[in-house]
Amino acid sequence: MAEFVTVSQMVQKLNLEIISGSETSLARNVTIADISRPGLELTGYFNYYSHDRIQLFGSKEITFAQRMMPEERLMVLRRMCTEDTPAFVVSRGLPVPDEMIEACAEHDIPVLRSPISSSRLLGEMSSYLSGFLAPRTSVHGVLVDVYGLGVLIQGDSGIGKSETALELIKRGHRLIADDRVDVYQQDELTLVGEPPQILQHLIEIRGIGIIDVMNLFGASAVRGSMQVQLCVYLEAWAKDKKYDRLGSADTAIQIAEVEVPQIKIPVKTGRNVAIIIEVAAMNFRAKAMGYDAIKTFEERLTQLIAQNKDNN
Repeated sequence: MAEFVTVSQMVQKLNLEIISGSETSLARNVTIADISRPGLELTGYFNYYSHDRIQLFGSKEITFAQRMMPEERLMVLRRMCTEDTPAFVVSRGLPVPDEMIEACAEHDIPVLRSPISSSRLLGEMSSYLSGFLAPRTSVHGVLVDVYGLGVLIQGDSGIGKSETALELIKRGHRLIADDRVDVYQQDELTLVGEPPQILQHLIEIRGIGIIDVMNLFGASAVRGSMQVQLCVYLEAWAKDKKYDRLGSADTAIQIAEVEVPQIKIPVKTGRNVAIIIEVAAMNFRAKAMGYDAIKTFEERLTQLIAQNKDNN
C-alpha cells in the first residue's frame, strides 16, 4: 500500500494542465482517494469541509463563483486553502478565477485544469487514487492473462506453476506476475493483481534461473496489472482421490475480501496443464455468457432417460 501520491504523479498520469504552482506545491501529498466538490463551501458553509481532499471545480462551481463579488470570492477561496489541501482542479477547460490563483499562491497550492467533463474527471481521479492508495495483499502464485481473463495459478511449491506460465507465454498469453502477486480490492467485486516492482517482467524456472520475459518474448508477452477473475489450483495427482469429472463442483476462495471462483487441476505426467488452463479459461468465459456444457449434458441425459421409459 502506498501511503500517498504526489500531485506531480497525478498530473503526469492524468495529463492535467498546470495553471499555477511551484515545485514544492507539486510535491504535495494526496493521501485520500475521495474527491471534494465544494459547492456548499462557496456559499460560506464550512462545517463539514473536506480540506484534505482534492477540490474539484466543475461548471456549477465555477458559474456560482463568477456571480460572487471579487472580494467575497477571494475570501471564500482563502478559507478553502489549508496546509493539507493537495490541489484545486478545474474541469471542462473552464476559465480559472484570478482569486483562486491568488489564494492558492498564498498557500503554495497548485491549480490544475483538465479539458474533460467533471463526472469523467472525477471518475478517473478516484479510480487512479483508489488503485494507488488501496491496501495491498501478497499472495503466492503466478498471474497470467489468458484470452483476456486474469488467471491466478496457485499450488504447492515445485508443482510447476512457473513452468506452466512459461508454456502459456509461449502460446501467446501474457505474464503479469510470477511467484508473488500483489493484489488489491478495486471495489466490492473486483480484485486486481500486479507484480512487485522488483519482480516485474521476471519469471523463475528451476534449472535455468531468473529470465526476463519482456526481453526474451517482447513487450506483448507482459502486462502491468490485471483483474483476478479465476483461480486455478494445481495439486499432485493422487490415485485414490476422487476428482470432479463433470465440472459441477463450483468452489471459490476469498482474497482481500473478494470471492474468486476456483478450479482444481490434478497434475501428473502426460497432462498438458497449459492447454487445460486455456480450455478452463474459455469454458469460464462461456459460462459467464450463458453457455454451460453441464446443463447441455443434463438436458441430453434427461431426454435419454425419458426415451428409454417410453420404449419400455
